[in-house]
Amino acid sequence: MSLNSADIKRIAHLARIEVSDTEAEATLTKLTGILGLIEQMQAVDTKGIVPMSHSQDVTQRLREDVVTETNQRELFQSIAPAVEGGLYLVPKVIE
Repeated sequence: MSLNSADIKRIAHLARIEVSDTEAEATLTKLTGILGLIEQMQAVDTKGIVPMSHSQDVTQRLREDVVTETNQRELFQSIAPAVEGGLYLVPKVIE
């Protein structure tokens, strides 16, 4: 994909950005370089390469999934202002 100064000016207009001629030329040079790099990366044959989630082969140290606290539901409901059927009752906020 090749761009020219008119394309840069049009894109700037769509983005509501004011761009001078010198800025348009500088932007054109940068965008052309970026698009060239993208074309190079797309040209690489990646068939048979397994995608990876991270650049390094690292694993997360995980702790064992063990219950560390006892069930305190009865205690919490005993100190609640209002409970009915095992549910906490709260005042109506929206009318």
